[in-house]
Amino acid sequence: MPTSRCDLMRWQFDLTWSLFEFHLERLEPEDFLWEPVPYCWTLRRGADGEWAPDWAETEPDPVPVPTIAWVGWHIGWWWTTTIDHARGRTPPDRTEVGWPGGGPAAVEWLRGLRARWLEVLDGLSDADLDAPAPFPWQDDPDKTVAHMLAWVNAELMKNAAEIGQLRLLRAASAR
Repeated sequence: MPTSRCDLMRWQFDLTWSLFEFHLERLEPEDFLWEPVPYCWTLRRGADGEWAPDWAETEPDPVPVPTIAWVGWHIGWWWTTTIDHARGRTPPDRTEVGWPGGGPAAVEWLRGLRARWLEVLDGLSDADLDAPAPFPWQDDPDKTVAHMLAWVNAELMKNAAEIGQLRLLRAASAR
């Protein structure tokens, strides 16, 4: 029985999310800002009380180990940007994507982004997948909306694995 490309993309996303949810359900508030090594990227409260991610315009070598907080913010940043592009809106600047803080607030924020993404996915047809990608390859005519969806699935899978590994390392380190 043939499967539509939209259904296949949705199936892959749902599978990826279920793997991510395994870790989201088990995160403790203390997990978010845990720094496994001295050379980390994390989020820090500014004088205004807002959380700000460590950032470099040019990726350092070696790349700092991110905390769960940083990876969670990163997911929020690229997903917010992708959702806005998919809906034809101008996305916020990276510095305007705030992190709600660790614990349940962060988990609910990510689940809210998932709900917004599902609205995008559920509004697409197979024909829509052939349109030029609005993000992250706006100027590449060879990349389509289907490529964008595949990228979101891959990026989420990578970030979910990073969060899972950090969660497991922290739990094992506490023993």
